[in-house]
Amino acid sequence: MRCSYLLLGALMMMGVAQVAWGISPTAEELALGQRWTAGSFRPGTAAEAVGLTVLANNDPVMLNSRGGVPLTIGETKYARGLFCHAVSKVRVTLPGPAASFSATVGVDNNEMTSGGRGSVVFIVSAGGKELFRSPVMHGGGAGVPVNVALGGATEMMLDISDNGDGIACDQSDWADAKVTLQDGKEVWLGDLTILPSRPGGLPFSFLYGNTPSGALLPGWTKNETSEKLDAQRTRRTLTWTDPATGLEVRCARVEYSDFPTVEWTVYFKNTGKADTPLLEQVRAVDALIDQGTGDYQLHHFLGSSSQETDYQPQETRLGPGSDYRLGSSGRPTDPVMPCFNLAQTNGGTIVALGWPGNWTAQFTRDGNAPVRLVGGQGLAHFVLHPGEEVRTPLVVVQFYSGDWIRGQNLWRRWMIAHNLPRIKGELPRPDLMACSSGEFAEMINANEANQMMFIDRFVQEKIPIEYWWMDAGWYPNQTGWPNTGTWEVDTKRFPNGLRAITDHGHALGVKSIVWFEPERVTPGTWLWDNHPEWLLGTDTHNRLLNLGNPEARAWLTDHIDKFLTDQGIDYYRQDFNIDPLGYWREGEAADRQGITENHYVTGYLAYWDALLQRHPAMRIDSCASGGRRNDLETLRRATPLLRSDYQGHPASQQGQTYGLAMWAPYFGTGMGATNQYEFRSLMCPHNTTGMDMRVKEHDFDLARRLFAERARIVPYWYGDFYPLSAYSLGEDAWMAWQLDRPESGDGVVQVFKRFESTYETARYQLRGLEAEARYRLTNLDDDAVREVTGRELMETGLVVTITTRPAALVLFYKKIAP
Repeated sequence: MRCSYLLLGALMMMGVAQVAWGISPTAEELALGQRWTAGSFRPGTAAEAVGLTVLANNDPVMLNSRGGVPLTIGETKYARGLFCHAVSKVRVTLPGPAASFSATVGVDNNEMTSGGRGSVVFIVSAGGKELFRSPVMHGGGAGVPVNVALGGATEMMLDISDNGDGIACDQSDWADAKVTLQDGKEVWLGDLTILPSRPGGLPFSFLYGNTPSGALLPGWTKNETSEKLDAQRTRRTLTWTDPATGLEVRCARVEYSDFPTVEWTVYFKNTGKADTPLLEQVRAVDALIDQGTGDYQLHHFLGSSSQETDYQPQETRLGPGSDYRLGSSGRPTDPVMPCFNLAQTNGGTIVALGWPGNWTAQFTRDGNAPVRLVGGQGLAHFVLHPGEEVRTPLVVVQFYSGDWIRGQNLWRRWMIAHNLPRIKGELPRPDLMACSSGEFAEMINANEANQMMFIDRFVQEKIPIEYWWMDAGWYPNQTGWPNTGTWEVDTKRFPNGLRAITDHGHALGVKSIVWFEPERVTPGTWLWDNHPEWLLGTDTHNRLLNLGNPEARAWLTDHIDKFLTDQGIDYYRQDFNIDPLGYWREGEAADRQGITENHYVTGYLAYWDALLQRHPAMRIDSCASGGRRNDLETLRRATPLLRSDYQGHPASQQGQTYGLAMWAPYFGTGMGATNQYEFRSLMCPHNTTGMDMRVKEHDFDLARRLFAERARIVPYWYGDFYPLSAYSLGEDAWMAWQLDRPESGDGVVQVFKRFESTYETARYQLRGLEAEARYRLTNLDDDAVREVTGRELMETGLVVTITTRPAALVLFYKKIAP
């Protein structure tokens, strides 16, 4: 391969000019997060919950006048009501069940609207049903009376829509707007308070006994506590208790002082002596997102479905009237990831759900109103038995200024600082593992002798592996490795257990990782035969060990704990090759839908927490058919060593890195290639090699050189990630990214030219550098060196010329002068 790099001229342009934003949270961003949190979690009282929430309005809503001038419809003046400007949407939250609503509606008759100007339609709705719609109304026209029954509603919506001719002069009045409550009390809307724009006063919501939480919680007993978790995190817990039924609602939120980030989880517990009323429409997040200016672009990503397109970035414009929905299949990152970047012109908001189960998220806009995000467990519709507790998914909200890529790097920084699982304070090492190959890739053909042989060969050839990986099939099985449910070593092949192999590796400085899949249970195994009452489903081929069953989970915890200790295992790998949703929902009663999943998910997390408590120096690998369980709750406990079961051509591997790196600083994949292009396409923070060490004709000198290259590059993965090219799977494309470590003033650029590209030059504008500093660039392949300023690299761009194809170029850079 012949490669050179220049700073002038280009045959192919990629990217646009970028500003060096840096990656530390700004004071403005931190203040934004604090303001949003303070407003969204303001402890509500009955008086505070009642009022008007302006979801959309072209000008400020005015109460009982138009800037001090009486409301006027036709020739009639009114002393009470609301002055609004289309497009308008106002939520009215009432102090109790309502009987009726009355008003007179029309275009306000003033110097700007007279002569028939203005063109609007008034709409009243409650309980999701439209109750009134006016004809098209114009300035100077007579008012139209409104008188509708509300049937006990505690909330109603007042909408004014434009008639399609633009919003000029659409100044409108809800004159004499009044609600009569069922107890006879009259509520004049012009006397109500305009509340902050947040659904129900909190960023979550639910229905309880068919009544919205926003109407219930202000009347319940409330308690608030605060606990300092560490220097950067404070947990604040709000608890409400229904005096009538004993339902306890507990919202535990964590505020971060070093990031513009807040997270929360809501818990529901029945402290009463009878079943609760129905709890449904449980929305872990129900919030308006509007932190920037201009239109909304939703950046979201595919998850892992063992497809060429795994982790592909997606972009959806959320224009006026949008209604866009996403969700999982049961495993949380199949087919899409539960994390979203809602970008606007000068900033945006990242929202993520931590839920290793079935989730949904819906993004809607009522006209020109801000985006409303509603999300949570896919189905939650149940009563709670006495003493029973459930929870919502974890919700994380993070704010940023600048462009959306800056937002992704703030997220990566937060993930590194507060989420990646540490051992004694240390982040996961960018390690290298090795596993059996050829006919031994699955452990059904493995035995004590050949496993030791493979370890010996890697050590002899000086391939720097840190772990020996024993995959599926080491247990007794009748029909192959998928025959899971007996978690004992097959002593016919391993007469001394796995301990003989792990001890052998330890003596050579090689640790062990062993594969388990404890949740899927098949016929003829110990769990299937001895504890059918612990299994979910009626399928004759696969069932699910119910981790929501405390007895089953206690057995599994004790059994695996003892196994790990007895066999000397250093790294626990858990797979999950089954879609659980049908098993969770099978046989659930009409008033208990979603309860099995909720207890199962809670049990799954409790199982891992117990293993980590008993083995504090042990790491966990989350697999789930390759990357299908990489939600935030899982990633706080585990690292995904196999990001996808799709391990096809290099372009797809480059694409997986490009997409997943936006959200996860640490992930892994297999590495079987020994040529430079494929090898560099597979490099990521973790790699597992499956080289067949029995083949002594391998070019081990090349292998050692490639692994040495990898060792130089992978530490940069804890830096900031900047995509330099567009995402593409096309074989005629180039793909490039930058890993930048501003603290140490260095980084690396990786560029891939694919098999069918006819171009020889590409320009990439780097990011995150110091404009006036000088940088030394070094080509990994020929050690060619050049010095250039940060301004040139970011504004003029780095021009790369590659004459061969395919090719993978690696350039290191280092700041040498301020």
